Amino acid sequence: QVQLVVPVAVVFGPGSVPGDLPRPLPFRDVQEMEISVNLRTSVTARYEMLYRSTTGQEEAALAAATAREADAALHLLQDTTLGSLTVYVVPETSSLLPQGVSVYVGKHHSALVRAGGSLAALQARLREVAQVMSFTASSIAAALSDRVPDGQLSPEARRYLKSSLGYEITFSLLNPDPKSHSVDWDIEGAVNRYVKPVLDKLSLVANFSVDSQILYYAVLGVTPRYDKESSSFLLSAHSLPHVINPVEARLGSSAASLYPVLNFLLYVPERSHSPLYIQDKDGAPVSSNAFHSPRWGGIMVYNVEAPASPQASLPLHVDVDMARVMEVFLAQLRLLFGLSREEVPPEFLLERPGNEGLADWELDHLLWAHTVENIATVSTTLTSLAQLLDKIGNIVIKDDVASEVYQAVASVQSAVTELSLGHLHAAFQASKEAVTSSERAFFDPSLLHLLYFPDDQKFAIYIPLFLPMAVPILLSLAKIVRETRQRKKEPTKMD
Repeated sequence: QVQLVVPVAVVFGPGSVPGDLPRPLPFRDVQEMEISVNLRTSVTARYEMLYRSTTGQEEAALAAATAREADAALHLLQDTTLGSLTVYVVPETSSLLPQGVSVYVGKHHSALVRAGGSLAALQARLREVAQVMSFTASSIAAALSDRVPDGQLSPEARRYLKSSLGYEITFSLLNPDPKSHSVDWDIEGAVNRYVKPVLDKLSLVANFSVDSQILYYAVLGVTPRYDKESSSFLLSAHSLPHVINPVEARLGSSAASLYPVLNFLLYVPERSHSPLYIQDKDGAPVSSNAFHSPRWGGIMVYNVEAPASPQASLPLHVDVDMARVMEVFLAQLRLLFGLSREEVPPEFLLERPGNEGLADWELDHLLWAHTVENIATVSTTLTSLAQLLDKIGNIVIKDDVASEVYQAVASVQSAVTELSLGHLHAAFQASKEAVTSSERAFFDPSLLHLLYFPDDQKFAIYIPLFLPMAVPILLSLAKIVRETRQRKKEPTKMD
């Protein structure tokens, strides 16, 4: 049974304390929520609230002109432990929050909330804030998608990447018509400027490696439809799944990879199919001219402007606008990691993460989900190993395999304990160690099923070998027995 404990500090600013508090500040309160995954599995979410008043420094920070400035000033004063949240309650009339906004979620581990009048209204809002900044029932269900019954999981949850110790990211430029287009992209500079800050932040979650390639004469495999009205070529939504397979055969990046590979493809259409636009299910053009595939990556179509004069010399030199391209690819990367901001209530205002690509609380969101998923993975792996050992009675368990199993069990128990104490970082590290140990034990070469086989297989192998030899031996034995019996029956001659 897994219990997720989120420490939440609720800090009341001047003039924001509700009149119906049960006891004087400071005091503690606990809210619990049961997340049911299937008939046998459920996860308990426990929000441990500490209600208190602001300190002098926090009051000064809350006197800032804008919510962004207040968030930056408060970040220096608050607890920065992973998984912990601080919610500052401001008066209903506060000008810190824009009109129509009741909750402001900053870039770090804090949020600003308008006082709701009564404690009950405030607590309902606090629960919403805590779920947005830590985990929701849907994010936990997505992490445990293997255990969720079919039909109960949303399509969005199925696009999230599975938890892994590492990921490989490949950026590919597809130029199907190099005779017409000479494409130049500064991928190294773009990765250093746009991708590296995001991966530095995500380095706590997993190891990342990035590479790039240019593929010539690589076509999409789907012939786009020509539209006379717009004088352009169109790719409809239902044809997009058929685009990936022909291209993937050329990529060759996932063949020798230990970790999941994320493919981000920039496709420059050939001159005979330019300009090329992607349509959504309703037939409207997609603004980004890109699409993504769950747990695989994304493809962006980059159209080249036709030359002003038809006599222009070929190939045309094309400089790719990497800022526009990376904006799309980073948005797709966030979607693949389940960091979509679409499910937020309308009265919430979320601060943009800036150059880092994701806020501190979004990193926590990932860590919560991956920790729960790792615990479930270890449970499944060890159960499968135990069932395998039960089926093959003559299997030999070496000491190093046994020690890995013991290590996995100890680490996963440690992760569950740390989660129940609200120590997210320690729990995540323990869950990673548990996954590593359980995988080592399960895939140990000494447990290969080819080394061990059941008794009926032994009979099937050895009887054809020994039967031809056994027949003359058995006949000889029978003859010896017969002769012995006859000798006993014959009367002995007496002199």
